[in-house]
Amino acid sequence: QLQASGGGLVQAGGSLRLSCAASGRTFSTYAMAWFRQAPGKEREFVAAVSSSGGRTAYADSVKGRFTISRDGAKNMMYLQMNSLKPEDTAHYYCAASGTLMSTLPERYRYWGQGTLVTVSS
Repeated sequence: QLQASGGGLVQAGGSLRLSCAASGRTFSTYAMAWFRQAPGKEREFVAAVSSSGGRTAYADSVKGRFTISRDGAKNMMYLQMNSLKPEDTAHYYCAASGTLMSTLPERYRYWGQGTLVTVSS
């Protein structure tokens, strides 16, 4: 029901835009988020957006470089990633929650498959 795309290989300092397409239900009333998981590490919060799109939250490590947004009419969510660093390399997952915006992965009920972002130095 959630499909993430847009990953790829990029040089440090470059940009990528991830997309998350929702299908099968309307996610306009759900908070949504991006998480990432690097090899050998736990899944970590990246950014979240409220159901209305009016509130956002970011991990300190991406604040000022990444921007989360959503388009309710298209049932889409996006993550614009600028000034990418090698430590941003990970599988990125989109998620949707039936509750309030959260940084905790266990608060999210629906998950998409990951899209791989690789940042070379």
